[in-house]
This record gives sequence, C-alpha cells and structure tokens, in this order.
Amino acid sequence: MTLLSIVWDVPRGLQIGSFELRYYSLMFAIAYMLGYQILKKIFIEEKINIEHADTVFMYSMLSMVVGARLGHVFFYDWDYYSQNLSEIPKVWHGGLASHGAAVAMIPTFMYIAKKVLNKPPLWLLDRMSLTVALAGVFIRLGNLMNSEIVGKATDLPWAFVFVNSYLPDPLTPRHPSQIYESLGYLITFGVLWYLFFKTDKKKYLGYVFGVFLAMLFSVRFLVEFVKENQESFEDSMSLNMGQWLSVPLILIGIYLTITAKSKIFNYEK
Repeated sequence: MTLLSIVWDVPRGLQIGSFELRYYSLMFAIAYMLGYQILKKIFIEEKINIEHADTVFMYSMLSMVVGARLGHVFFYDWDYYSQNLSEIPKVWHGGLASHGAAVAMIPTFMYIAKKVLNKPPLWLLDRMSLTVALAGVFIRLGNLMNSEIVGKATDLPWAFVFVNSYLPDPLTPRHPSQIYESLGYLITFGVLWYLFFKTDKKKYLGYVFGVFLAMLFSVRFLVEFVKENQESFEDSMSLNMGQWLSVPLILIGIYLTITAKSKIFNYEK
C-alpha cells in the first residue's frame, strides 16, 4: 500500500533565518488578499465607496477567526476548555471550526450592511459569499501543509502517507481529504463567480448566498465520510459533528435560493 501512495513529508513552514513562515499563515494571507481584491472589484463596478471594503474585510476577518475559534471550543472540545479557560484565546495552538466562522460572520455582515453600507443584509451576504468560498480553498490547503484534518485509511493509488500527522499511525495511506474539500470549494467559487458576473442572479437577494451555503456545506458534509473524526466523542455518532452542523446550513441555503425571486433588489435606489 505504501508503495502506491504519495508520501507527504512537508515541513509546516519555511525557515528564514530565525523566523519561520508557517504555510498555513501564508495560505490565510493569500486568501485574504485575493478576497479583498474581489470585493474591491465588486464595489468599484457597483459604485460603492471603496473605503467601505476595508471596513467590511477588517470586521469579516476578525469575526471569522473569533467565530472559528469559539466554534471549535463549544462544538468540539468544551470539556477541555471549560477546565482551561486561558487556552481559549490561544488560536496558535490550533483548533478552528468553519461552522463557528459561519455563525459569527453572518450577523457581522448583516450589521455592516445596515449600519455602514445602508444595504439589505442579503445584498452583502451575496457578495461576500465569493470571498469566503475562495478563502475555504486556501485554508484547506493550509491544513494539507500542516498534515491535519486527514482522511481515513484507503488503498487508492492517490492516497497520502501523512508522515507528520498527529495520528498514532502516520505511515497508513489515507484519503487526502483536505484536497477533496479544497477542490469542492474551488468548484463552489467558480459557480458563484459565474452566477454573479455572468448572469442576472445577483439582483435576487439571497440567491448567490443560498447557493453558497447549499454547495459549500454539501461539500463539507460529503467529505466528512472519508475524513477522520476530529474528536473521539464523534466515533459513536451516526453522523459526525461537522455533518450535523452542515445540515441546517444546507437547508437554509436551499430555502434562500427558492425564495430569492420574490426579493429583487432595486439598483436605482
């Protein structure tokens, strides 16, 4: 099995003198820069004050990190953190959950839309969907570089041997679930880009955001079947925590796409 597999023995960062540039941080920075450029393009085309893009992105990144951290704390490992409260702010120790990021970012965008942009909340959520989907692509590549969130054992020829994995059997060939998820998010981003820039769907409030929720969390739901559980308590569950948290977001996405045609945004206002 090992001979048919890809040995993934990549360091977690690039050493530059006494400084280590972590690849995960680099992927995060790339996601931020590309997302910011997309949002600027949208704001310029729609004649929105470009300075508002800075405000939107500053608060979106802050809410994403805080929400992702708290999501991990409360959804996955509250037993530990309830006894070690000082560890909660230490994001550099690892532990971020995308569902927590979603829970935090949605109300943040809704607030900014109303108070800063004077737009309907779904207007901003539609546009930020593109940047968040693209961010997911690079964040999962960062997980790949860290040899974390690995897949279950498999004998498929493209299996990865994660030499630096946190698991007790790092020489077992596994699904490269990070790549599966990253590709799924890239396809989601491509669909959203097409809908937003090549069709008239952006005039229907909530349509693009609905497609984003339905597609992105469907990818997450499906990939979880070939991914190792993040916490031991999930081993006794019919669906793991990531899947259960994805279901309501998928349903909300479907609902938004169905009802969007009744909410046409008037660009003349």
